[in-house]
Amino acid sequence: MVYAKCWTLKKHFEGPPTRNDFELKEVELPALKNGEVLLEALFLSLDPYMRVAVKKSLKEGDKMMGSQVARVVESKNSAFPVGSIVVANSGWITHSISNGENLETLPAGWPDTLPISLALGTIGMTGLTAYFGLLHICDLKEGETVIVNAASGAVGSVVGQIAKIKGCKVVGSAGSDEKVANLKKLGFDVAFNYKTVESLEETLKKASPDGYDCYFDNVGGAFTNAVIPQMKKFGRIAICGAISTYNSEKPQQGIYIQYPFIYNELRMEGFIVSRWQGDVRQKGLKDLLKWVLEGKIQYQEHITEGFENMPMAFIGMLKGENLGKTLVKP
Repeated sequence: MVYAKCWTLKKHFEGPPTRNDFELKEVELPALKNGEVLLEALFLSLDPYMRVAVKKSLKEGDKMMGSQVARVVESKNSAFPVGSIVVANSGWITHSISNGENLETLPAGWPDTLPISLALGTIGMTGLTAYFGLLHICDLKEGETVIVNAASGAVGSVVGQIAKIKGCKVVGSAGSDEKVANLKKLGFDVAFNYKTVESLEETLKKASPDGYDCYFDNVGGAFTNAVIPQMKKFGRIAICGAISTYNSEKPQQGIYIQYPFIYNELRMEGFIVSRWQGDVRQKGLKDLLKWVLEGKIQYQEHITEGFENMPMAFIGMLKGENLGKTLVKP
């Protein structure tokens, strides 16, 4: 008999999430059936998308969604023997049962020296989001100029490093001087603290007087208002997130985009990383693993110890307290 700890949505968020919006429960798991495995969470992923997805996907009382790196501790499925390490979309729970259909093993060639937590971050969903958003949506070309906001976060930091691998100039913004210093260590050509600059428009203009070919947007809101008029002819914009608006109860005021979009012939596209599956996804993982092993991409993780601390780690991430990928180790 196995008991699992599970975080549920006690009530839907009104503005910024609070600890009282979550409830910790204990659930008894049934015995395994043929074809099933019992998983024990080793690392759990916390991501900004959850702030929006909760409203669309969950009812009050439902288990919080999310992915985890887990170990198979009991198996009635020959494809996943005991001890196997997998990535599972099991949610905020310490133990879970899977029929194996949606489990993913670590990419081939994963060395023992590499943290398995990276399968949730730089060599997982986070890295793939940066990879496909930049290389497929933005169709990045050598010599172009890229602007990325929330650049010290899990996705943004990988975006900047991939752009440098591809021979581009990279401008990144972050919310503290510490994060700006970190971006410069990662190889960003220009980095600035958007909270302390006198004029965002003038700062962007100074960083790249000729404008920007590609804009990888994790923030939305006023930042995007400032970038769009500075896009170059035939510029491309990848809409990954809009964290500046997630806690807003009322729609924010935008700009009229028709003029710059028409006369600069811009293209803007939103995307979700699950669009890319099969061979193209595996190529993305292979490239990311190779770049990490070669030292071309530095990984950064913000790990909170203790399953009981998941809500506060989630809240802290939404406030920008993390540097790199936010994870919880039960």
